[in-house]
Amino acid sequence: KVKSQLEDKEGKTFDVFTAVEFKTQVVAGTNYFIKVHVGNDEFIHLRVFRSLPHENKPLSLHSYQSSKTKHDELAFF
Repeated sequence: KVKSQLEDKEGKTFDVFTAVEFKTQVVAGTNYFIKVHVGNDEFIHLRVFRSLPHENKPLSLHSYQSSKTKHDELAFF
């Protein structure tokens, strides 16, 4: 659901976009930290925010870290 948001920010499209790991952090909603394989040996770490259900807002890409590898630890950021 946030692929198009990332593509807009990066200015390119991703043919491969596969989540391989995730962690969650409960705040006033939920932060999802997701490691995504985007092709070859490239990975991107995403921070996606899901608001509380009663707010009825879509998932939003809060921030991301590019140039990651398969072995980079997925950490809160």
